[in-house]
Amino acid sequence: MSDLVTFGETMLRLSPPGQERIERASELEFRAAGAESNVAVNAGRLGLDTAWLSKLPDSALGRKVTATVESQGAEADVVWSDEGRQGTYYLEQASTPRPTNVIYDRADAAVTTATPAELPTERIESADAFYTSGITPALSDTLEETTAALLALAREADTTTVFDVNYRSKLWSPAEARPVLESLFPDIDVLVTAVRDARTVLGLDGDAERVARDLAEEWGFETVVVTRGAEGALAWHAGDVVEQPAFEADTHDAVGTGDAFVGGFLARRLRGDGVPAALEYAAATAALKRTIPGDTALVTPAEVEGVLDRSGDDIAR
Repeated sequence: MSDLVTFGETMLRLSPPGQERIERASELEFRAAGAESNVAVNAGRLGLDTAWLSKLPDSALGRKVTATVESQGAEADVVWSDEGRQGTYYLEQASTPRPTNVIYDRADAAVTTATPAELPTERIESADAFYTSGITPALSDTLEETTAALLALAREADTTTVFDVNYRSKLWSPAEARPVLESLFPDIDVLVTAVRDARTVLGLDGDAERVARDLAEEWGFETVVVTRGAEGALAWHAGDVVEQPAFEADTHDAVGTGDAFVGGFLARRLRGDGVPAALEYAAATAALKRTIPGDTALVTPAEVEGVLDRSGDDIAR
């Protein structure tokens, strides 16, 4: 039995080294990347038994994805398909004032046709927690239905359901996203959202605390976690509000920071820590991720504890 099971798309990330422009690049770094597999890997490296579920093309590219996920710390339990393709995305890193740019090439990916009937849903039913994000139902009508069905199945099996709004404007508009997301909320125990997404997509006003309280009161979530970028995060749980500042970090690659935060939070929460301790652990994990290239937080528990202790110097000895 897994502590945590996740479901969603994992793509192949292609990016020029450093901050080179894609149009001038002569080489590309080749990595696997996806919100749900990132969370499974991150939590797995921090002590949980984790599995990532998906559907992939039976090809060298699909096998590249599973090999990467498993080498980094999570089990990959996928449906292999003779139809559909492997989604990719191109990432062009940049510094202010030039924004980092993402170009998706994921149309007709195999995962967009995944249904509950072909997935190993018994793994969700036996897990302590099930996680997915708002990226998944945005990818196709089929995945919208599958996401809803998996969350309902998990809830019926008393598996804790965790959902990150994780809004992507290149996938759908706020007007398209809001009714779909809100239709999922009744089957979600723990909601994670960036405060900007709560305002832009869910139409909420006020500061992070007001947003968290409003969401909890309207939808009955057990826990609401609101992230605020450089200002840290805030959680509402059982009527109490906990604030957690961000830890300072020299940012090498910010992509996947939110997934690292969720992975760190679940790594401690599912081990029995209270929300304040889990939130602090999440913030430390996210800070470490910003120093690491790629989408996943390839960190150890000792490194996270080192951030929390604030006692390490710049060189690990």
